Amino acid sequence: MPANSYHLRRGQIETYFDRTAVDAWKRLTSDAPVGRIRATVRAGRDEMRATLLSWLPADMRGIRLLDAGCGTGALTIEAARRGAHVVAIDLSPTLVQHAKESLPRDVDPAMIDFRSGDMLADSLGAFDHVVAMDSLIHYDVADAVEALGRLAQRTSRSMIFTFAPRTAPLAVMHAVGRLFPRGDRAPAIEPVADRSLARLLGDQITLSDWRRGETRRVASGFYQSQAMELLR
Repeated sequence: MPANSYHLRRGQIETYFDRTAVDAWKRLTSDAPVGRIRATVRAGRDEMRATLLSWLPADMRGIRLLDAGCGTGALTIEAARRGAHVVAIDLSPTLVQHAKESLPRDVDPAMIDFRSGDMLADSLGAFDHVVAMDSLIHYDVADAVEALGRLAQRTSRSMIFTFAPRTAPLAVMHAVGRLFPRGDRAPAIEPVADRSLARLLGDQITLSDWRRGETRRVASGFYQSQAMELLR
Protein backbone atom coordinates (compact mmCIF):
# COMPACT_ATOMS: atom_id res chain seq x y z
CA MET A 1 0.00 0.00 0.00
CA PRO A 2 1.37 3.47 -0.83
CA ALA A 3 1.82 4.55 2.79
CA ASN A 4 1.90 8.28 2.09
CA SER A 5 -1.37 8.12 0.12
CA TYR A 6 -3.18 6.03 2.72
CA HIS A 7 -1.96 7.94 5.78
CA LEU A 8 -2.58 11.36 4.22
CA ARG A 9 -6.14 10.37 3.39
CA ARG A 10 -6.64 8.83 6.83
CA GLY A 11 -5.63 12.11 8.44
CA GLN A 12 -8.09 14.08 6.32
CA ILE A 13 -10.91 11.69 7.19
CA GLU A 14 -10.10 11.83 10.89
CA THR A 15 -10.15 15.64 10.86
CA TYR A 16 -13.50 15.75 9.08
CA PHE A 17 -15.36 13.22 11.22
CA ASP A 18 -13.76 14.14 14.54
CA ARG A 19 -13.83 17.93 14.23
CA THR A 20 -15.53 19.42 11.20
CA ALA A 21 -18.69 17.30 11.03
CA VAL A 22 -18.89 15.42 14.30
CA ASP A 23 -22.08 17.15 15.49
CA ALA A 24 -23.74 16.65 12.09
CA TRP A 25 -22.92 12.92 12.19
CA LYS A 26 -24.21 12.53 15.71
CA ARG A 27 -27.48 14.08 14.55
CA LEU A 28 -27.64 12.08 11.32
CA THR A 29 -27.20 8.78 13.17
CA SER A 30 -29.79 9.59 15.83
CA ASP A 31 -33.56 10.03 15.75
CA ALA A 32 -33.23 13.83 15.73
CA PRO A 33 -35.07 15.74 12.99
CA VAL A 34 -32.95 16.45 9.90
CA GLY A 35 -33.49 18.22 6.60
CA ARG A 36 -34.79 16.56 3.44
CA ILE A 37 -31.38 15.77 1.94
CA ARG A 38 -29.98 14.32 5.15
CA ALA A 39 -33.17 12.34 5.62
CA THR A 40 -32.44 10.50 2.34
CA VAL A 41 -28.91 9.80 3.56
CA ARG A 42 -30.21 8.49 6.89
CA ALA A 43 -32.73 6.24 5.14
CA GLY A 44 -30.06 4.94 2.77
CA ARG A 45 -27.64 4.20 5.59
CA ASP A 46 -30.36 2.41 7.55
CA GLU A 47 -31.16 0.25 4.50
CA MET A 48 -27.49 -0.48 3.89
CA ARG A 49 -26.88 -1.41 7.52
CA ALA A 50 -29.84 -3.79 7.45
CA THR A 51 -28.43 -5.37 4.28
CA LEU A 52 -24.99 -5.95 5.79
CA LEU A 53 -26.49 -7.38 8.97
CA SER A 54 -28.63 -9.75 6.90
CA TRP A 55 -25.43 -11.29 5.49
CA LEU A 56 -24.15 -12.09 8.99
CA PRO A 57 -25.34 -15.06 11.09
CA ALA A 58 -28.51 -14.56 13.12
CA ASP A 59 -26.79 -16.26 16.07
CA MET A 60 -23.33 -14.77 16.54
CA ARG A 61 -22.45 -16.27 19.92
CA GLY A 62 -18.76 -17.12 20.00
CA ILE A 63 -18.07 -14.97 16.93
CA ARG A 64 -15.53 -12.14 16.85
CA LEU A 65 -16.47 -9.24 14.56
CA LEU A 66 -14.54 -6.15 13.50
CA ASP A 67 -16.76 -3.12 12.84
CA ALA A 68 -14.23 -1.09 10.86
CA GLY A 69 -15.37 2.52 10.93
CA CYS A 70 -18.04 2.02 13.57
CA GLY A 71 -19.09 5.69 13.85
CA THR A 72 -21.76 6.00 16.51
CA GLY A 73 -22.06 2.22 16.78
CA ALA A 74 -25.41 1.32 15.20
CA LEU A 75 -24.16 -1.84 13.48
CA THR A 76 -22.00 -2.73 16.48
CA ILE A 77 -25.05 -2.66 18.75
CA GLU A 78 -27.07 -5.00 16.54
CA ALA A 79 -24.19 -7.46 16.22
CA ALA A 80 -23.68 -7.46 20.00
CA ARG A 81 -27.38 -8.15 20.46
CA ARG A 82 -26.88 -11.30 18.37
CA GLY A 83 -24.13 -12.39 20.74
CA ALA A 84 -21.02 -11.28 18.85
CA HIS A 85 -17.90 -10.01 20.54
CA VAL A 86 -17.31 -6.79 18.61
CA VAL A 87 -14.18 -4.71 18.19
CA ALA A 88 -15.66 -1.36 17.18
CA ILE A 89 -13.04 1.04 15.87
CA ASP A 90 -13.22 4.47 14.29
CA LEU A 91 -10.76 7.24 13.46
CA SER A 92 -12.87 9.70 15.44
CA PRO A 93 -12.35 9.46 19.23
CA THR A 94 -15.32 11.80 19.66
CA LEU A 95 -17.73 9.50 17.79
CA VAL A 96 -16.39 6.45 19.64
CA GLN A 97 -16.95 8.16 22.98
CA HIS A 98 -20.46 9.11 21.89
CA ALA A 99 -21.11 5.46 20.95
CA LYS A 100 -19.97 4.33 24.40
CA GLU A 101 -22.15 6.86 26.18
CA SER A 102 -25.20 6.06 24.03
CA LEU A 103 -25.07 2.29 24.43
CA PRO A 104 -28.61 0.92 25.04
CA ARG A 105 -29.28 -0.75 28.38
CA ASP A 106 -30.09 -4.08 26.74
CA VAL A 107 -26.56 -4.38 25.33
CA ASP A 108 -23.85 -5.85 27.54
CA PRO A 109 -20.88 -3.43 27.35
CA ALA A 110 -18.55 -6.36 27.95
CA MET A 111 -19.43 -7.60 24.44
CA ILE A 112 -17.96 -4.50 22.79
CA ASP A 113 -14.37 -3.29 22.71
CA PHE A 114 -14.60 0.34 21.57
CA ARG A 115 -11.40 1.80 20.18
CA SER A 116 -10.26 4.84 18.23
CA GLY A 117 -7.50 4.42 15.69
CA ASP A 118 -6.56 2.58 12.50
CA MET A 119 -8.83 -0.29 11.46
CA LEU A 120 -5.80 -2.04 9.90
CA ALA A 121 -3.79 -2.27 13.13
CA ASP A 122 -2.45 -5.80 13.61
CA SER A 123 -2.91 -5.36 17.37
CA LEU A 124 -6.68 -5.72 16.91
CA GLY A 125 -6.18 -9.45 16.42
CA ALA A 126 -8.06 -12.00 14.32
CA PHE A 127 -11.75 -12.06 13.38
CA ASP A 128 -14.44 -14.33 12.02
CA HIS A 129 -16.12 -11.48 10.15
CA VAL A 130 -15.18 -7.92 9.18
CA VAL A 131 -17.70 -5.22 8.25
CA ALA A 132 -16.57 -1.93 6.71
CA MET A 133 -19.67 0.14 6.01
CA ASP A 134 -18.78 3.32 4.10
CA SER A 135 -15.33 3.40 5.73
CA LEU A 136 -13.31 2.63 2.57
CA ILE A 137 -15.18 4.90 0.15
CA HIS A 138 -12.94 7.92 0.75
CA TYR A 139 -9.72 6.07 -0.15
CA ASP A 140 -8.22 5.53 -3.56
CA VAL A 141 -9.60 2.19 -4.79
CA ALA A 142 -6.13 0.61 -4.94
CA ASP A 143 -5.57 1.58 -1.28
CA ALA A 144 -9.01 0.24 -0.35
CA VAL A 145 -8.33 -3.13 -1.99
CA GLU A 146 -4.91 -3.29 -0.32
CA ALA A 147 -6.65 -2.62 3.01
CA LEU A 148 -9.02 -5.52 2.37
CA GLY A 149 -6.02 -7.68 1.54
CA ARG A 150 -4.44 -6.86 4.88
CA LEU A 151 -7.66 -7.55 6.77
CA ALA A 152 -8.12 -10.84 4.91
CA GLN A 153 -4.97 -12.23 6.50
CA ARG A 154 -6.64 -12.02 9.93
CA THR A 155 -10.21 -12.94 8.93
CA SER A 156 -11.52 -16.50 8.74
CA ARG A 157 -15.04 -16.31 7.29
CA SER A 158 -16.23 -13.14 5.55
CA MET A 159 -15.51 -9.50 4.83
CA ILE A 160 -18.42 -7.22 3.99
CA PHE A 161 -17.73 -3.74 2.69
CA THR A 162 -19.27 -0.93 0.69
CA PHE A 163 -17.95 1.10 -2.21
CA ALA A 164 -19.19 4.06 -4.21
CA PRO A 165 -20.46 2.79 -7.57
CA ARG A 166 -19.48 4.84 -10.61
CA THR A 167 -22.89 6.08 -11.79
CA ALA A 168 -24.26 9.20 -13.45
CA PRO A 169 -26.38 10.22 -10.40
CA LEU A 170 -23.34 9.97 -8.14
CA ALA A 171 -21.30 12.11 -10.54
CA VAL A 172 -23.99 14.79 -10.38
CA MET A 173 -23.99 14.70 -6.58
CA HIS A 174 -20.22 15.13 -6.54
CA ALA A 175 -20.55 18.14 -8.80
CA VAL A 176 -23.14 19.67 -6.49
CA GLY A 177 -20.95 18.92 -3.47
CA ARG A 178 -18.11 20.96 -4.95
CA LEU A 179 -20.34 24.03 -4.70
CA PHE A 180 -20.36 23.91 -0.90
CA PRO A 181 -17.81 26.02 1.00
CA ARG A 182 -14.53 24.12 1.35
CA GLY A 183 -14.81 23.87 5.13
CA ASP A 184 -18.22 22.15 4.85
CA ARG A 185 -17.15 19.48 2.37
CA ALA A 186 -16.63 15.87 3.30
CA PRO A 187 -13.47 14.16 2.03
CA ALA A 188 -14.08 13.23 -1.60
CA ILE A 189 -15.65 9.86 -2.29
CA GLU A 190 -13.75 7.68 -4.79
CA PRO A 191 -16.28 6.05 -7.19
CA VAL A 192 -15.27 2.80 -8.88
CA ALA A 193 -16.77 0.69 -11.64
CA ASP A 194 -17.70 -2.84 -10.62
CA ARG A 195 -15.49 -4.31 -13.35
CA SER A 196 -12.45 -2.32 -12.21
CA LEU A 197 -13.03 -3.34 -8.60
CA ALA A 198 -13.34 -7.01 -9.59
CA ARG A 199 -10.03 -6.80 -11.48
CA LEU A 200 -8.20 -5.23 -8.54
CA LEU A 201 -9.65 -7.77 -6.11
CA GLY A 202 -8.54 -10.58 -8.42
CA ASP A 203 -5.02 -9.17 -8.62
CA GLN A 204 -4.65 -8.89 -4.83
CA ILE A 205 -2.56 -11.90 -3.86
CA THR A 206 -3.78 -12.01 -0.25
CA LEU A 207 -7.34 -12.43 -1.59
CA SER A 208 -6.49 -15.41 -3.80
CA ASP A 209 -8.47 -17.82 -1.59
CA TRP A 210 -11.49 -15.53 -1.33
CA ARG A 211 -14.55 -15.38 -3.59
CA ARG A 212 -17.29 -12.86 -4.18
CA GLY A 213 -20.62 -13.53 -2.48
CA GLU A 214 -23.62 -11.24 -2.27
CA THR A 215 -23.73 -7.73 -3.70
CA ARG A 216 -26.45 -5.08 -3.50
CA ARG A 217 -26.76 -1.40 -4.40
CA VAL A 218 -28.66 1.07 -2.23
CA ALA A 219 -29.80 4.35 -3.79
CA SER A 220 -31.64 6.79 -1.54
CA GLY A 221 -31.42 10.39 -2.69
CA PHE A 222 -27.94 11.65 -1.83
CA TYR A 223 -26.92 8.23 -0.50
CA GLN A 224 -25.53 5.98 -3.24
CA SER A 225 -23.54 2.95 -2.13
CA GLN A 226 -22.99 -0.68 -3.08
CA ALA A 227 -22.32 -3.55 -0.71
CA MET A 228 -20.15 -6.55 -1.52
CA GLU A 229 -19.44 -9.73 0.39
CA LEU A 230 -16.15 -11.62 0.17
CA LEU A 231 -16.08 -15.20 1.45
CA ARG A 232 -13.08 -17.35 2.31
